[in-house]
Amino acid sequence: MRNVHTKIRLLTAALIVLLPAVMAQAGDDLSGKPAGQSKESPRFLFELKRQATDRATVGETTSTWIKIENFRPGVVSLLRLELPFPDQRTSFEGDPFNPRLGDIKTRVGFRAVPLGGIPLSSFFEVTFPTAQSEELGTGQYQLSPGIWSNIPISLTALGPTNHKVSFEPLIQQVVSVAGDKDRRNINYTKFELSLKDLWRQKYRMKLTAKPVVNWMQNGDTGAVAELEGGWNIHRHWWVDLLFGARLWGEAVPATYDGRIEIKVSFMF
Repeated sequence: MRNVHTKIRLLTAALIVLLPAVMAQAGDDLSGKPAGQSKESPRFLFELKRQATDRATVGETTSTWIKIENFRPGVVSLLRLELPFPDQRTSFEGDPFNPRLGDIKTRVGFRAVPLGGIPLSSFFEVTFPTAQSEELGTGQYQLSPGIWSNIPISLTALGPTNHKVSFEPLIQQVVSVAGDKDRRNINYTKFELSLKDLWRQKYRMKLTAKPVVNWMQNGDTGAVAELEGGWNIHRHWWVDLLFGARLWGEAVPATYDGRIEIKVSFMF
């Protein structure tokens, strides 16, 4: 087990070291576009999300979220603001009419660049300890670099061509850098391994495994699995429904026992 944890640490360190190089390479080519972006791609996204979460760690309780994204054509391809409003009651049922402010998140994403023929995107996220009570936030400022990719999978010989299937791996390192001295420090690595199917540009299905390694607990691991389905109900509107459940591990950050989520997105 120690060898596995050592390999994960080395992989994480290598990716974090690689991140500035990826950003620099993106800056050298100002004529490119973010992965998947075209002239008809949306520039803004507004999303309202409601989550009911059972037996979750701090920051993953039952809540309502507002997300705003700006997709850009330059080196900086994404600006994101996430506003969480966790229920004061942290049970699965929660209390949707009695929300509180949680820890606000911001993200800056950088244009994808090819690395060995694979498009590689990077981002940097900052979390602010704005939660109004200890149960609803971490009490820590958090910095989080990450790298992800979108790799198309050809199924021409196996199925209809109107299905666009892709594999989307992500790795993200989260560390606390300041905040309440009486609260726990944060240092964990999160992976996301997603298989997504977009059908006729109208329906989508995504299956994701999310393993987490918590370095504050001697490399303890946990994971959840999520199945999400979406429907483009109108030209600019998407509705998604998600079900999530724990695969293994207890008290590991970013994990929970169960989750049901519905979200409505408007893109233009």
